[in-house]
Amino acid sequence: MYDVTRSIPMIPDKKLIRLRFEQAADTYEQHATVQHRVAEHLLTMLAKAAPDLSPQQALEIGCCTGLLTQRIFERFPGLTHLTISDLVAAFEECICRKIGPKAEDMTFVAGDIESVRLPGDYDLIISSSTLHWVHDFPAVCDKLHRHLNANGIFALSLYGKENLREIREVAGVGLVYRTLDQVLTVMSERFEILAAEEALEVLWYADPLTVLKHLRATGVNSIGQKAWTRRQVTDFIHRYQHQFGGEQGVRLSYHPLFVIARPKP
Repeated sequence: MYDVTRSIPMIPDKKLIRLRFEQAADTYEQHATVQHRVAEHLLTMLAKAAPDLSPQQALEIGCCTGLLTQRIFERFPGLTHLTISDLVAAFEECICRKIGPKAEDMTFVAGDIESVRLPGDYDLIISSSTLHWVHDFPAVCDKLHRHLNANGIFALSLYGKENLREIREVAGVGLVYRTLDQVLTVMSERFEILAAEEALEVLWYADPLTVLKHLRATGVNSIGQKAWTRRQVTDFIHRYQHQFGGEQGVRLSYHPLFVIARPKP
């Protein structure tokens, strides 16, 4: 659960992120409603911005259980090899089961994208619902630029300032999210922006406890390690219901950002 004793933005704890997503492996796809839609929209934007793209070598960052991985193989039947990377080594088995024979055309790289060695250069680098977790986004952009072929494409979705704002306002903690303009400013140093969009997705749940269960089921409860007391849980429920309750239940906001870019020389 979130640490309600703090009221400042928190730096992602990579060990905790790995643990929480590993724990959510069996429940992630059932509850990752927004992440499914975000992945599909990212591919739709990619098709419009780079209609002639036919990658031979591709890299996916933050594959999780493979909901985007499967779509990549379906969208690009001519793909000869896909490298996928994630903090959670156990996701390799999940993905191999999902994509079946296509696993022969895949290399899994376990580790942190900020430090892991990438084994090649790529025609497409794609990442959905992941890069808001990194510590140094500009450095990651520099690194990926070095591994992207001259005519390649970088496609990403991550989350912006309004993401999980209800949790942040009630519990007092949250990641340091960027605005779309801030993301584009960083990326424009190395990339030409082909397309950029943002959206606000609002989900409704029966009550605040169901919100917490949703976050746990998707691994998104990766911000604070200190467990709540019963009093803190009661206080969270009361405040959340009061501030964000309505006829449909209680709301939870996601703020996906989407960017399609190609490398500058």
